[in-house]
Amino acid sequence: QVQLVESGGRLVQTGDSLRLSCAASGLSFSTYTMGWFRQAPGKGRDFVAAISWSGGATYYADSVKGRFTISRDNAKNEVYLQMTNLEPDDTAVYYCSAPPESNTFVVGEKQYTYWGQGTQVTVSS
Repeated sequence: QVQLVESGGRLVQTGDSLRLSCAASGLSFSTYTMGWFRQAPGKGRDFVAAISWSGGATYYADSVKGRFTISRDNAKNEVYLQMTNLEPDDTAVYYCSAPPESNTFVVGEKQYTYWGQGTQVTVSS
């Protein structure tokens, strides 16, 4: 059974930095692409960033490019999202996710199967 558990979300101010973590279990973590998505109040869930199983490839949404960095530690079965220069528009529930198949680099929400419960990030102006 795949389990993804996010942590690190909290209330911050505009311009602050924050790091989210996601602990994974129940899958061969080092062979799976991992993704971060977010859902703002009243909106759909949007792609934020993805990292390949080796960490050698990353991909970002235009809205976070240059501000957010996705990384992973395969020895710890964890993936991270380092967020800097946070803006009120970054306020959302952030989700960690994995696709159904290993060794595939995907970025679309519909291509992800496993989801965590989410962690709330609120950026005050």
